[in-house]
Amino acid sequence: MPLGDKISNKTDKIAGRGKESIGEATGDEQLQAEGQADQAKADLRDAVDDVKDAVGDAAGKVKKLFNK
Repeated sequence: MPLGDKISNKTDKIAGRGKESIGEATGDEQLQAEGQADQAKADLRDAVDDVKDAVGDAAGKVKKLFNK
């Protein structure tokens, strides 16, 4: 996963935690839910990127096997 994507996902996760915390502190359930949703989206993007990396690694190994 490119470094820019990692930074973006981490930033979104931190912002989501902030929204959730402010929502909890102020009793704003909608803001709290938005923060949780932002964190979940960032986690999902991380997971998708991990799968892409794993598939790319596997494809590279298979390619090496056939190029011998």
